[in-house]
Amino acid sequence: MSSTEARSRSIGFLAVGLAVVGFSISSAAIKWSESTGSVVAFWRMIGAVVGWWIIVLIARKRTGRPLPTRETWKLVLPPGLFFGLNIAIFFTAITRTSIAHAEFITTLTPLVLLPAGAAFFGERPNWGALKFGLISVVGIALVLTFGPKGGEATLGGNLLMVLVIGTWTSYMLTSKRARTRGVDVLDFMACMMPFSLITAGPIAASIAGTGLFSLSARGWFVVALLALVTGMLGHGCIIYAQRHLPVATISIIQTGQPALSVFWGFVVLGESVRSPQIAGMVLVVVGLSMFTWASQRPTAATPTSGVSPADIAQAGSTS
Repeated sequence: MSSTEARSRSIGFLAVGLAVVGFSISSAAIKWSESTGSVVAFWRMIGAVVGWWIIVLIARKRTGRPLPTRETWKLVLPPGLFFGLNIAIFFTAITRTSIAHAEFITTLTPLVLLPAGAAFFGERPNWGALKFGLISVVGIALVLTFGPKGGEATLGGNLLMVLVIGTWTSYMLTSKRARTRGVDVLDFMACMMPFSLITAGPIAASIAGTGLFSLSARGWFVVALLALVTGMLGHGCIIYAQRHLPVATISIIQTGQPALSVFWGFVVLGESVRSPQIAGMVLVVVGLSMFTWASQRPTAATPTSGVSPADIAQAGSTS
């Protein structure tokens, strides 16, 4: 490996590391805000809208880059609506269950995305990878079964996290459709964020009512923090790292995010974690890492959609 390649990989690892740390703090930050989760989600997305459009306008002024086309807006509408649902539900659920439950339930998303990619995009994934998902399922069972008895986790919150998996899967599938039709990253994010407000806004308003505009100082601080750290920096670092690292490598690094989220929950909120849950977390990370690694192995047929098994396996974060 040349010195240039080594430096490129180092930059890629740094970018993914920053993204994982940024995404991991979101759950603890939401609960620490002591605000309604859907309201924080709503204002966080407004902050992200402003941030991405500042970048678009700067790019237009400096390079003459055209604004997103009408066709781009049409293609990005479905993923934008699903993203708004996903974030609003996730931010609500995280205030009704423990971070350990929330984060590790969502790690099952790649196990849903792999067969979904085969059904919707004609993928030919390595089906043998799914057997490693059973390790993660056992780990999830331990995390849920041995949760603390102090009321941090609720059945309602856990069920909301299952809905999060469904909305994130829908977002991933519809966003891949837009990307394979030529929508670049900047145009996608700039169009997707405004559309997400169409679904996130009514959810926030129905839950908070007039409280939609009455966040505490701590709540506004968390909104600004998440808009910058997750809405801009986190997503931007992942996109940047894709030029320097294989998708498989990025995916495997991201499997450590839930455990880091639990760490922040312990440090910031004092949430307890029991020994069997720690064992379950290890199983989840190991199982998901093996699943991601195996899903990258080539198969006899080549996907016809332009969406690789590696892309499907990289479920990413819902933060």
